[in-house]
Amino acid sequence: MSTRTSTSITRSESSLSSRVFAVACVGTALPNLDLFSVNIALPSIAAEFDSVPLSDLSWILNGYAIAYAALLVFFGRLSEGYRRDRSFILGIVIFSIASAGCALAGGVWGLVLFHTAAAFGAALMTPTSIGLLLATFPPERRASAVRGWAGIGGFAAALGPIVGGLLVTFDWRLVFLANALLGTTAAIVAWRVLPSIPGHPVERPSVVAASLLTFGIAALVFSIIKVNSWGFQSPGIIASAFVAAVLLALFVMHCVRSSNPLFSPSLFRIRLFSGASLAMVPYSVTFGAMLFSVALWGQSAWGWSALQAGLAIIPGPLMVPLTSTFLTGRLIARCGAAMTVTLGVGFVVLGFGLWALLIGLTESTGIIVAGMLLNGIGVGLIFPSLMGTGTQELPPTSFATGSGMINMLRQASIAIGVAIFVAIVGTKTSMQDQLSAFRIGWWLMAAITCLTLWPTFVFLRKQPELQASVAAPKASPLPTDSDDLNQL
Repeated sequence: MSTRTSTSITRSESSLSSRVFAVACVGTALPNLDLFSVNIALPSIAAEFDSVPLSDLSWILNGYAIAYAALLVFFGRLSEGYRRDRSFILGIVIFSIASAGCALAGGVWGLVLFHTAAAFGAALMTPTSIGLLLATFPPERRASAVRGWAGIGGFAAALGPIVGGLLVTFDWRLVFLANALLGTTAAIVAWRVLPSIPGHPVERPSVVAASLLTFGIAALVFSIIKVNSWGFQSPGIIASAFVAAVLLALFVMHCVRSSNPLFSPSLFRIRLFSGASLAMVPYSVTFGAMLFSVALWGQSAWGWSALQAGLAIIPGPLMVPLTSTFLTGRLIARCGAAMTVTLGVGFVVLGFGLWALLIGLTESTGIIVAGMLLNGIGVGLIFPSLMGTGTQELPPTSFATGSGMINMLRQASIAIGVAIFVAIVGTKTSMQDQLSAFRIGWWLMAAITCLTLWPTFVFLRKQPELQASVAAPKASPLPTDSDDLNQL
């Protein structure tokens, strides 16, 4: 083959990988945009349905959170045996149709139903989008592709409060209509752009095992969400926690003993995957509390509007893609993933510490923004590093399942973080007591963030030659292995 022909093929493959990357990022952008824009829209929804109690309105968010977290692993495992491009597009279509249903909903429970259905689409979209990247990019470029994917998610999270705040000024239904239009456009583009990416000849997942995991995670997240309003000793929380423990224990027994486990325990013998999964838990607990606490304090103590809160928060999420793109890969190549995550932890701790020390009853937007910038840099170092490193050595037959497990742990941990912070600040009445509680909460979140360091140094420290493969190398051709892309 001539040099010119080889160069032409390489450019064509590089162009294809870029298109696949752009489309796959929809799998993180749409769910993040939905999450942060709908949070902003909730007060306006409450104003329209003023006769509906807050406990019912909360299910607009709770139903989505429970379904999304519960279905990530199951949908990831199910999609392994089918064409990855078609599974991904199906997730977008479900999300778009459900979002349109939200925009047309005539009552709260109709809105809850359709928004929960949107979570089904998101739970299929997210793991299959990473599966597209891992199947399309060669091993030495997978980590950088996943880091870019995570950075785009951060950018979408930054846009969410602003987009939501602007659309809500006209009508909260426009938030869901925008999601539907974006999803429809993305599905059309994906249908035209994505190559045929076949699945693998894997056994169909056990319906019983899938039910155990799905309902177990659903019961766990339900307990976390409702514990602050119902109390630790309420019969509902005790029953839900017991159901979650029993179902998840049975699921673990299935994985250990079954010849066709829904989630293979062998994946946890991959050190990078195990380390990233364990580190994702404390990091995500504090991430959820961070965004929730800042918006809550600004609106409750300083009287901010939803748009003001969004504008103050946006510098943090904006730093995620910038840090991931220009700094994280270089640091991993030079220092390794463990030191990069450690540096990120330092930035997050500084951000929480700044708020705990300096925020007072007098409005100070600059302190909020400064803390968000520090947290944003930290997230840009931690989250893309964990996602890229954790998926780096997954076998092709477990791309979507493994990434689904990491994302499931992330979603459940975010719910835990919000529940912890609400438990700390929810019973305070005077503003001075609330300030003291918020400061305790921020110091506690700083301490929990430090727990990320244990799995980081135990599992993610690697030899220099292996660290380089997790960093962002120069462009290289796409693989032609028939197991991954035999129809390209």
